Amino acid sequence: MDANNTIENAKNATPVVLDGSEGEGGGQIVRSALSLSLITGRPVQIDKIRAKRRRTGLMRQHLTAVQTAARIGAARVEGAAAGSSSIHFVPGALQAGTYHVPIGTAGSTTLVAQTVIPALLAADGPSTVRIEGGTHNPMCPPFDFLERTFVPALERMGARVTATLERHGFYPAGGGAIQLTIQPSPLVRIELLERGEVRRIRARCVVADLPVSIAEREAEVLRKKLGLKPDAVEIRSLPDGPGNVATVDVETDAGTIVFTSFGEKRVPAEKVASNLVREVKNFLRAERAAVDEHLADQLLLPMALAGGGAFRTTRATPHATTNAAVIEAFLPVSVTFTVDGDSTLVEVAPKM
Repeated sequence: MDANNTIENAKNATPVVLDGSEGEGGGQIVRSALSLSLITGRPVQIDKIRAKRRRTGLMRQHLTAVQTAARIGAARVEGAAAGSSSIHFVPGALQAGTYHVPIGTAGSTTLVAQTVIPALLAADGPSTVRIEGGTHNPMCPPFDFLERTFVPALERMGARVTATLERHGFYPAGGGAIQLTIQPSPLVRIELLERGEVRRIRARCVVADLPVSIAEREAEVLRKKLGLKPDAVEIRSLPDGPGNVATVDVETDAGTIVFTSFGEKRVPAEKVASNLVREVKNFLRAERAAVDEHLADQLLLPMALAGGGAFRTTRATPHATTNAAVIEAFLPVSVTFTVDGDSTLVEVAPKM
């Protein structure tokens, strides 16, 4: 079964009903369900939204994703309100175009981007989407990951997407902006089963409206513990903030993985950098893993839309297994996770 048949077989089927408290019980269920509803044309009912979170229901960034999905899909929506624990989403026709999406808070721009990119790849013309809000938020993929990890992975599958950072926006102040350009593109199956050689490791320490000494201390830890040369570590100081983020890019034969650690009040810079080092080394120890646990979660939906694919990752997180269940509710595909030594093989295949 090819990708077009996979999507066609899902169209005009019965509405999908999802329990938002299942699995990891977070906003990923809403984002993936919206994308898949727009692409397949299947209405979706989601109840108990984010029931496992301290603050349940739709947060601002989730509500913005719902509202934006409704705009690009001419959808009818019930329950689209802050704090809502239930939505009913009935999509119309996908509409390519130019969209301005102000979240209005420091809510994550990259999470909204994850919702609209797959859908607009299936539209009938090019689109431009400008999203304003947080670009560097704890517990969310930062723009660096979107730009240097996720978008290049989509490009390997045939997608034509560009992501541009117009202005940094750190939590909780926000004020950032990103712009996406998305050309309609059919996705093709890929396999990322071996990491291959580690070509280069680079680090970047950024402070915004904070003493540059914070970034310098983080950079020193990264240089020593990862064995980096001085020119492999960049220090940047920005005027708008406050905020602090340290990133490490691990470039391999399979692609680039961006790892991130955010500065927090009363957390020493050395600890911020050490946490990042630990995450990088955990990935490097799983020598066959081509994909980290965060990209693993995000690859599942485009691979399903491509009709299949496979990759090897460090481990299957609750985010990934929950996302797989949402995908299987919409599309005639199966997602399997097989532990294989120090890594996990993930396979997406059509249901026979």
